[in-house]
Amino acid sequence: MQPNYKASELAAVVETIDPVSQGIGSVSSGWIDASKFRQYMAVVLAGVLGAAATLDAKLEQATDASGTGVKDVTGKAITQLTKAGSDDNKQAIINLRPEMLDLDGAFDHFRVTLTVGAAASLVGAVVVGLTPVSGFAAASDVATVDEIVG
Repeated sequence: MQPNYKASELAAVVETIDPVSQGIGSVSSGWIDASKFRQYMAVVLAGVLGAAATLDAKLEQATDASGTGVKDVTGKAITQLTKAGSDDNKQAIINLRPEMLDLDGAFDHFRVTLTVGAAASLVGAVVVGLTPVSGFAAASDVATVDEIVG
């Protein structure tokens, strides 16, 4: 690896769930083509959780960008964050390598899904692609990345 590479040349924001006051229910990122990076990291962001609220997060996989055949990625769910557990303003990280998907079943896309229970809560997520298969990572940044400062 070249020591002069910028972090933004090696890592990209490939998808997000923008911060939201999410009511009871689920919100998901868009589908991510897992073939573009060697590793991925989903950062789950819990803001202030509502009274008695819970927050679950998991990775799901599909065979295409429209979510065909959606199913969970085995072993890729966080331990539930809770208001009772003093988990306001905490983060959780889920790591993924493309080979962890059901490649034999042609699953090559994934997304992060957050599920809020009991009361509306402030939540969000960022999925980062690490070590691009080719080129610089910044070319794969999601369109909402507004600026990269060198």
